[in-house]
Amino acid sequence: MKNTSQIPNFSNLGVILRTLIMVNSLLALVAFGLSHSWQSFFIKISTLSTFAQPILLICLFLLYGCYPLSKKLAYRHAVLGVLSLVLFTTTGIYAFFTQFWLFNDLPSLTRILFGVTLISAVVLYYFYLHQRAYSPAIAEARLQALQARIRPHFLFNSINAVLSLIRSQPKQAETALEDMADLFRVLMADNRELVPLAQEIALCRQYLSLEKLRLGDRLNIEWHIDAMPPDALIPPLILQPLLENAVYHGIEPLPTGGRVRIHIYTQQKEIHLVLKNPYQLPNGHHHGNKIALNNIKERLTLHFDLEASLKSKQADGEYEVHITLPHQKQAL
Repeated sequence: MKNTSQIPNFSNLGVILRTLIMVNSLLALVAFGLSHSWQSFFIKISTLSTFAQPILLICLFLLYGCYPLSKKLAYRHAVLGVLSLVLFTTTGIYAFFTQFWLFNDLPSLTRILFGVTLISAVVLYYFYLHQRAYSPAIAEARLQALQARIRPHFLFNSINAVLSLIRSQPKQAETALEDMADLFRVLMADNRELVPLAQEIALCRQYLSLEKLRLGDRLNIEWHIDAMPPDALIPPLILQPLLENAVYHGIEPLPTGGRVRIHIYTQQKEIHLVLKNPYQLPNGHHHGNKIALNNIKERLTLHFDLEASLKSKQADGEYEVHITLPHQKQAL
């Protein structure tokens, strides 16, 4: 199996916060192990922090600047690059402290480099495990989406709708078949990389055009995307499963149908995707189990950590899903 692990995104606020917490927790653990009393512990932790914090902050700053380059490297090479940068920075800070600072009780440089390497390895391994824990969500999303596409009610009704158009509107029938082919092509792909928002919107329009064939005037779509940045990068299959839920749980149960509204805009360097649809308590219609929502949350965490969120609420006969994620553009 291909190794798709990537170096942590050190330009991400969540990654930076986790790194700060982990490193300082490990420093406290070391200080506790070297202490024989609380007074000794506070002295040790103060000494370690005075020396370690400049190293930590400078390394984070350098890793932030180097991330665009490091993410292009193979994982093994990127890890070696991170460790080399940390060791180089530590050596420089050690030389500065021993020459210009009154530190008489610093351990040898060899011991410090060993400790820094160990702490760095623990942090990198944590992020590796974190990524591995959430990676199955990508494959799961693809499987769920594919299963939804071949759900009998969708496939049967879509094919019947296309057949009804072959003689009277052959061009529209051809377009519908092309939309179905494009849907399957995307769903069968290995959707691990971020894609332009415009690409996800195009996929959603193809899906909705197929649903429109069978639901007719019962399905009304309202797009508010004039302020949408088309080049913004998002995880694939984020909006389309939400639209599917909106149609299946919001529109189909209503005899007269309803309106699905999609609002996409930017605010303070964040992308907001808001989807609203009618909602009534299920009466004989399958009740959503929030699997799609949970999967999307996991994939947002995998790609953006704490910088992305998904919130949903039900009020006044309407169901709303609000996704917030950082505005990232494709590198030139």
